[in-house]
Amino acid sequence: MNAQVIAFTILLIGIGLVVAKLIRIRFSIFSKFFLPSSVIAGFLFLLLGPSVLGSFFGNFERFEHLEHGIFTEPVIEVMSSLPGLLISVIFAALFLGKKIPNIKEIWMTAGPQVSFGQTVAWGQYVFGILVTILLLVPLFDVNPMAGALIEIAFEGGHGTAAGLESTFVDLGFEEGADLALGLATVGVVSGVVFGVFLINWGVRKSKTNYLKDPKDFDEAQLRGIVDVEAREPSGSLTVSPQSIEPLALHVGMLGIAILIGYGLLELLIALENLTWGASGNVIIFAYIPLFPMAMIGGVILQIFLDKFDRFHLVDREMIQRLQGLALDFLVVSAIATLSLQVIGANIGVFLTLAVVGIAWNVLAFLFLARRMIPKNWFERGIGDFGQSMGMTAAGLMLIRIVDSKADTKALEAFGYKQLLFEPFVGGGIMTALSVPLIYNFGAVPILIFVSVVMIGWLLLGLLYFGKKDASEIT
Repeated sequence: MNAQVIAFTILLIGIGLVVAKLIRIRFSIFSKFFLPSSVIAGFLFLLLGPSVLGSFFGNFERFEHLEHGIFTEPVIEVMSSLPGLLISVIFAALFLGKKIPNIKEIWMTAGPQVSFGQTVAWGQYVFGILVTILLLVPLFDVNPMAGALIEIAFEGGHGTAAGLESTFVDLGFEEGADLALGLATVGVVSGVVFGVFLINWGVRKSKTNYLKDPKDFDEAQLRGIVDVEAREPSGSLTVSPQSIEPLALHVGMLGIAILIGYGLLELLIALENLTWGASGNVIIFAYIPLFPMAMIGGVILQIFLDKFDRFHLVDREMIQRLQGLALDFLVVSAIATLSLQVIGANIGVFLTLAVVGIAWNVLAFLFLARRMIPKNWFERGIGDFGQSMGMTAAGLMLIRIVDSKADTKALEAFGYKQLLFEPFVGGGIMTALSVPLIYNFGAVPILIFVSVVMIGWLLLGLLYFGKKDASEIT
């Protein structure tokens, strides 16, 4: 791949994000629903790319040179490859620069949200596989691996969906990647729309404890602009720039975390080849992408830094800025290269999974959150709802709307929850394993397994945390 093409594509995505931000400021409809600029830019590129503009002009012989829209084929190839690379950066950054607290502290602060979030995530597998077995396979002859798409797309988001593309291809379910990316887009948009709707409903029904009037929505939040007086540094310089640029140091740290993850993955593949995989009948680790291992690499590196780094070289906010950069570029490139033709050819499957996923997430929030989270259930649960629809950032945004002054500890609990959540679902180990597991063992055994796990988390939330007094939850 030509280095100049890669550099040009990165610049092009950056320009697209700026244009999208200006669109978001200019047209209030995008601000009112807090639609991320990356999603707007992704749709803009999708319209101008091969799936829409290119497909239209491709019907005219004199415009054959526009078969890829306003882009060239090499640019589209670079955009297609970026999500698989950037997702490892995002997951390597999840816990890097963040002191790993002890399990008891996490449990007493975020335990109710862990049980609720896990119930929702495993429920996405349960209802996804169930509707696939009972409806989609008989009606549309879809691959049973489609049962994992709701969790991959909604809970995992664009990054996870894009990161699993090679897994779908290797297992003979090529259309799964485009369906997952399309569902992830539906999840992000509907998550923000339904999230804002639920907040308005919660305010009117006195379910919120601090936000009492929809007009209290901060205008700066709506526009996505931080007031000049309120601006703060987005990261600390932990080293002198004359020795090494701090940003370069943090990029290097992410590289180390990814390298550790790569080594772990290769070790697991070698172990599998020497044991149960030697016969070739059951292969799992060979189909796992790098990003969940990069997350574990980040945890290992952070544990090492906690123990030996007396200079505290890694700044969490700097890591988060790099993570946000990677996520924005990933979302733009993933949506831009989405195949509308594949989604159109599988529209019945796509719409069914979208409706089931949205319905489960909304109903779980309305009927389970209040019974599993005894303290500030709306403020804490709305964050989990936003995340379950496709983006951790959406969850954080919804929390900030209903608890702008952090009175409920919802943000703290949401952050702690990730330590017992993301290693397994929402892009974690189970998310990466789900498709290979269905491929190797069939949909029914996996349905039984995920149902047992979901019921376990459900009972823990209802019968343990749900019975606690609010004063017992920190």
